[in-house]
Parts: sequence; C-alpha cells; structure tokens
Amino acid sequence: MTPFPPSPLLQVRDLQVHFDTPAGLLRAVSGVSFDLNAGETLGLVGESGCGKTVTALSILRLLPATHSEMSGEIRFAGDDLQAFSEPDMRRVRGNRIAMIFQEPMTALNPVFTIGEQVAEALRLHRGLGHQAAWSAAGQALARVGLPDAPRRLGQYPHQLSGGLRQRALIAMALACEPEILIADEPTTALDVTIQAQILALLKSLKEEMGLAVLFITHNLGIVAQTTERVAVMYAGVIMEQAATKELYKNPAHPYTRSLLAAVPRLDFHHPPGESLAAILGQVPSLEAPPPGCLFKDRCPDARPLCLEEPPWVELGRGHLVRCWNYG
Repeated sequence: MTPFPPSPLLQVRDLQVHFDTPAGLLRAVSGVSFDLNAGETLGLVGESGCGKTVTALSILRLLPATHSEMSGEIRFAGDDLQAFSEPDMRRVRGNRIAMIFQEPMTALNPVFTIGEQVAEALRLHRGLGHQAAWSAAGQALARVGLPDAPRRLGQYPHQLSGGLRQRALIAMALACEPEILIADEPTTALDVTIQAQILALLKSLKEEMGLAVLFITHNLGIVAQTTERVAVMYAGVIMEQAATKELYKNPAHPYTRSLLAAVPRLDFHHPPGESLAAILGQVPSLEAPPPGCLFKDRCPDARPLCLEEPPWVELGRGHLVRCWNYG
C-alpha cells in the first residue's frame, strides 16, 4: 500500500456553522477539525442531526448564503476553499470534490434522463461535446455496474430501482474522476442486500481510482467495514478520533462506548425480558447549548469537572478524545 503523503489532502480546522432561526442562533457545528489523507476513507459517524451533513455541505460551500454563518479553515490540496470565488468553487464541485447525496430519488432531477445528468458534468468540467459526453456517460454507468448501460442513458430516474438510482448517482459523482468523494449516508434508503452491493462497489472504485472518501453514516457496522479512520460526532462536536480498529477495540469517550454498546449483535445472547442498551436522556438544545461537555447530562461517568470545556487528549498515535473521563 502506498504511504499517505505528509500533508493531508483535505484539512478542516475549527469549523463553525450557525443558522439564524426564529428561535435564535442554532449552533449546528462547533469547532470541528479533521484531516482526510489521499487514498483513505474517513468515517464521520453520529446520531441523526448531529451535524454530519452540514459539515459535508460546508466543505463544498453548498449551505444557503442567507440565514447561515460559517467560519474556520478548509484547505484542499493546500488551497483555502474559503477564499475561493464562486466560479472557482464551481470548478471544484463535481470535478475535484464530488458528493453522493442521501436519497437518490430526490438528488436526481426527475425531468432529465440519466444520460443527460451524467453527461452534463462531463460537458461542464471536461469541455466535451455532446456526443463525446454521451459516450463517456455510458462508460461511467458501465463502470459502476449499471446493467445495459446504453439503454439506461435514455431512462428517467423513476424508471430505475433504488439500487440502480444509487449507482447512477455514483456514476455522476465519479464521471470526472475527482480526488475526494463525500458519501452522505449512501445506503440508508436501500435494503441490506443492495447496501452490501453498493458498499462493495464504492470500495472497488476507491481502490481503482485512488479516491479519498469521507463516509458519513450513523451505521457503526458500515463504519467497521469501510473505513480506515473514524471521527465520532455528537451535537455538532467531534468527541473522538482514531483508527477504526483502535476505536472499536479501545473506545475512550463515554459516548463512543455507549454507541457501541447499543449496537445489536448476532453473537450476543440477550437475556429474555431485558432491554437492549440505550443512551438515556436527550440531545441538548443547539440554540442554547449548556456549558462544558455537551454529553454530560447523558453520561454515566459525569462529574462536576464536566461543567468545564474538556480538552483534546492524545491517547496514542492518532487517537484523540475530548473528555475529562476518557478510558
């Protein structure tokens, strides 16, 4: 395996995203920092609503210009994306950084054929003519395993099954051979058999194209299968980062341990009448977040010191935790 370069391909530092709502300022993302190296898959995992998708949209500057505020530093291949003009960002989106969205039926335009939607990116970013872009679109669909790709070019999204629509979205995202792929819950709407096929496809394409992948999910089983490193997110804050094997073997943050304990296991004989493990309590309000650790009101190990902001602690190479009660 080729070693990762010393400088990460993507660097996110102290990302803050706030939304102006009728109830006040909502702090969707608070101080998120991580690196994504060339050729690796980083899992961004956490409960629904914890800020994973907002983080991804922030990287591509796809948040609405009105009613949102974003600060921090986002560097791609050494360039500060925050300093890019909108025309410069359009040359990055879909070309050098691509994204697979969560629900293929809503991500695809229902009034254009699959071929037109894949070919559009090739015309825009590669400068191909109509015929060349159409031919390349067919090749892109074939590469992601869409059966009878030439016929699929002329079909509309509603004529494809959920799994085929997801393959079409992957073809669109990878048509211009980007350096980074952001996959936002790419298997959530699919049954488990199709999920396995899509995950295998993404893994194969990643290795074939040398992609760096930011894989966003709430499914810890998928994280274990697909990622080299994991960042665990809660209420807009990253609580722990580590190599995937290290995180599953030695989870340090109480939230990470609680998440892993709540995953049903086929090899675990659960006592009759006893409930599965659950994380008690509620996620704190992001409009008026409490002081200190945001997990403290649900944490079984909470103590008075948790009223203060916990520092980052490095437990070993690349294993970071934001907690007073780590270990």
